[in-house]
Amino acid sequence: MRDSWTAMKPDTEQYIDVPTQEMLISMGPQHPATHGVLRLVIRADGEIITWADVDVGNLHRAEEKVGQSLKYAQFVPYTDRLDYLAGMNNNLGYCLSVEKLLGVEVPDRAQYIRTIVCELNRIASHLVAFGTYSLDLGAWTPLLYAFREREWILKLFEQICGARMTFNYIRIGGVMADLTPEWVADCRRFLDEQEKRWHEYNRILSGNQIFIKRTANIAPVSGEDAIAYGWTGPCLRASGVDFDLRRDFPYLVYDKVDWDVCVGNGLKGTLGDCFDRYWVRMLEINESVRIVRQCLDQLPEGDIKSSDVKKVIKPPAAEAYVRTENPKGEVGYFVVSDGSNIPYRVRIRAPSFNNLSIIPKVLPGLMIGDVVAFIGSLDIVLGEVDR
Repeated sequence: MRDSWTAMKPDTEQYIDVPTQEMLISMGPQHPATHGVLRLVIRADGEIITWADVDVGNLHRAEEKVGQSLKYAQFVPYTDRLDYLAGMNNNLGYCLSVEKLLGVEVPDRAQYIRTIVCELNRIASHLVAFGTYSLDLGAWTPLLYAFREREWILKLFEQICGARMTFNYIRIGGVMADLTPEWVADCRRFLDEQEKRWHEYNRILSGNQIFIKRTANIAPVSGEDAIAYGWTGPCLRASGVDFDLRRDFPYLVYDKVDWDVCVGNGLKGTLGDCFDRYWVRMLEINESVRIVRQCLDQLPEGDIKSSDVKKVIKPPAAEAYVRTENPKGEVGYFVVSDGSNIPYRVRIRAPSFNNLSIIPKVLPGLMIGDVVAFIGSLDIVLGEVDR
């Protein structure tokens, strides 16, 4: 047998026959780049991934079972804990489902306020995605920029409901408290400042050549695969699929304001790559600013809660399913009533869970270092994955 470690003649190419075997790597559940207690099981041949799977469930809290054990209004604060970076949006989805069961109409002013706070929360969520994604790939400074503007949004929320992350602000039939003229003025100042800051984000990260090399042409997902694996939200639109619930199945007042759906176009590489998923969220920040500003301009006078919602909520025996466009994708609440004051069944469709389903298909063929880039581009939160 030829000695594998013996070099050939100096003037010829050297070959080494080294027997190799694949290594099984467990990434997480205590890995900072998995954005929570998520475990990825990876089989790699050197630096190249040959097989991958995702192991969820480390954070499971039985949210749906809790929803079937509490009165309708008592479950609203629990929805904040799903995507805890977008509590307003989760409050909304559940309340819309219960309101559909009750058959109540929410006052116009409350509809506008709901749209305002949900779009502000979308901006805050995307700012976290921007900051943490840069951190995943080795850049620390953008995180500080992102949290500067996010802090302003959290202070706005604190003024109207007293909380900074878990709000319980959107209530069945309306909202908890009205907006004051001072709050509206402060919100307008934030919108003006946010538009200026957005260009700073692009200067420090979007145009950074190292960041582009780490994200462009990395892990592209076609529109067909995105649909087949149940992708929604920015991830789906980044793959070129022009779909947004706020426009295609409008709710609240999204059909009364002017805004654009942001779709990926392969700006720096391949359509549907990691950069496209990042860039769609960046564009959506500006669209949310447009929506909030128009809602403030059109904000009508009137009640902030429907008088048809009684203190004891007992919907008739029926079922309702409502889906809304959350920052991370489509959230669905399926609520079944048996006529009592406690839901018979609560089922939650969480976008982060579905978006993770494509990992076994996408990761094989990538390098180990690209796993972090791909997971970060999904912008998952484990609170709704392991609900």
